[in-house]
Amino acid sequence: MRLYSVSNAAYNECRDFLALDQSEQSVGRNTDNHAPVDMIQVNSRLKELVKTGHLNGARQLFDGLRHRDVVTWTTIISGYVKACDSLEALSLFSRLYSEPNLRVDPFVLSVALKACGVNLNLIYGELLHGYSLKTGLMNSVFVGSALLDMYTKNNRIREGRRVFVEMPLKNVVCWTAIITGLVHSGYNNEGLRCFSEMGRVGEEYDSYTFAIALKACADMGALNYGREIHAQAIKKGFDISSYVANVLATVYNKCGKLEYGFSLFERMRTKDVVSWTTIITTYVQMGREENAISAFGKMRDSEVCPNEYTFAAVISGCANLGRLKWGEQLHAHVLCIGLVASLSVANSVMTMYSRCGHLNYASMVFHGMMRRDIISWSTIIAGYAQGGCGEEAFKFLSWMRREGPKPTEFALASVLSVCGNMAILEQGKQLHAHVLSIGLEHRAMIRSALINMYSKCGSIVEASRIFNGKEKDDIVSWTAMINGYAEHGHSEEAIQLFEQIPKVGLRPDPVTFIGVLTACSHAGLVDLGFHYFNLMSQEYGIKPSKEHYGCMIDLLCRAGRLSDAENMIRSMPYKRDDVVWSTLLRACREHGDIDCGRRTAEKILELDPNCAGTHITLAHIYAAKGRWREAADLRKLMKSKGIIKEPGWSWIKIQDRVSAFVAGDRSHPEGDYIFDILDLLASSKEEVTLQELGFLLFDA
Repeated sequence: MRLYSVSNAAYNECRDFLALDQSEQSVGRNTDNHAPVDMIQVNSRLKELVKTGHLNGARQLFDGLRHRDVVTWTTIISGYVKACDSLEALSLFSRLYSEPNLRVDPFVLSVALKACGVNLNLIYGELLHGYSLKTGLMNSVFVGSALLDMYTKNNRIREGRRVFVEMPLKNVVCWTAIITGLVHSGYNNEGLRCFSEMGRVGEEYDSYTFAIALKACADMGALNYGREIHAQAIKKGFDISSYVANVLATVYNKCGKLEYGFSLFERMRTKDVVSWTTIITTYVQMGREENAISAFGKMRDSEVCPNEYTFAAVISGCANLGRLKWGEQLHAHVLCIGLVASLSVANSVMTMYSRCGHLNYASMVFHGMMRRDIISWSTIIAGYAQGGCGEEAFKFLSWMRREGPKPTEFALASVLSVCGNMAILEQGKQLHAHVLSIGLEHRAMIRSALINMYSKCGSIVEASRIFNGKEKDDIVSWTAMINGYAEHGHSEEAIQLFEQIPKVGLRPDPVTFIGVLTACSHAGLVDLGFHYFNLMSQEYGIKPSKEHYGCMIDLLCRAGRLSDAENMIRSMPYKRDDVVWSTLLRACREHGDIDCGRRTAEKILELDPNCAGTHITLAHIYAAKGRWREAADLRKLMKSKGIIKEPGWSWIKIQDRVSAFVAGDRSHPEGDYIFDILDLLASSKEEVTLQELGFLLFDA
């Protein structure tokens, strides 16, 4: 399947500026002489250029004008705001302010305030607030709406509310602006209360008001409230609006009513780019990536042009599926049409390459970005961290701290996981100190990452201390602590902790059950393990995954119930891979069960005929029972097939440097010194003097 066939001819842009040039020359001739200029005609032409996206042409026309009125200035400033060039927009506004024959009116002031919101320029916005109070323009509903929008976009919710309360006149735009600000800042309950208050004072809702209120319901998972608003939208006739219908579909999808959301999509009279993007994004979020790809194909057939958010969603679907070829096709296409500069697209492309194991390509995308947001940095750090490249992850984190935005909990949690996986406690402690200094230690993701890091580094006491801090209100931290206890063999503590979860008002998730089943496995508690395994579906409605079956098989194997383990493998409702069979094979070696071991080895070799570990383990089973001929035959078979056991390796960190060692390898830069000390320690001398050992260590 091909998502796109890349062709240069397919992406040639048709730029016909002949009519544009003629019009500009005509207007320019009128401005070159001293004849009166028809400002209505000039402003109309300027507005048309801005509206059609020809901002450079509009600026040339603007700069060539001898006479400009406030409408002219408003039009060109709004053009730069729409193009997200807020700095130039505010620069032009400053020039307008200094014009002696012109006065700032409410419309141009509201556009300037919008620029402050887009650029998050709070200081300039506060100056404009003061100017509006001094000049009396604050009484304008346009200025008030723009001002509260500016404050909420700068995360100054309190100031935005104050502006709203003090406005003498309020219309639907003002109400929608305050509701939007509250919802986008995460204050969904307050936003819905404002929505209700708006209805009580008799202000009519419009499609945008319904849409933002429905978004709040979607974010909260408030299905019943969403249904009430849906009913109001039907009464007002706004349910047929594609804008409202799109958000309605999102509400039902996020609240688990997928079929209803999909049926709303199918009943839409006109499916625009937002409709298609919503359904594709929903499929990806629900783990139905194949459906997302299919919907993307139908969208192309419908001749609706995808936007940057559509591409970001479908590329994320390719990342989740690990479909590198599809991702590469989409990457090539967005390069051709110029959307790769979009942050959402570039971040999705980075994620796709990282998950497909091509970190070098992800790094190339990152380095080629003209601008980066917090997601860009977190994505590349997480990619290297999850790819096992701890050193690179640390380098990007250091770069982020020097030149990028303040590291988020996601980026820090990713690097903390590297510290845990590599058992480098010292770096983990340094990151812990940094987390404390920036006040993120109480975030659920950080707390669970710290618990996990200390547990994997062997410091279970420190992990327990963090868990027993002030807050215990998230299941992620409980799960991390249960897993930590289980990995350290503290099964009793893990089980006791699991039993407390319902008492504190939390619900265990699938990962929590993996932790408690692991604890039962290490303690040999077979009956209790089956109790928890059944509890998942009966009490919490969680369908056991392949990982849960793996825990139960390990539990049975450790208890010596190999026949039960084999039966569970054969009856599990998942594809039986070499992982579960290898668990059983190791148990067969430990318990000396030759027959079960032979059957298990055959199953593994069907999946991987050249698995060296399987041949060697089965040979050890034969040897342990004195069946030397069968063991020798297996060794000969390995030799004839050219099967070689992968050498083991280990690592050690000394003075911020990680050194890896492979069995039989002497390529380490200081290998001669290392092996001299090993030879000395393993020598037949009865004594090794401290002077000899110290001399060699000092030399190394």
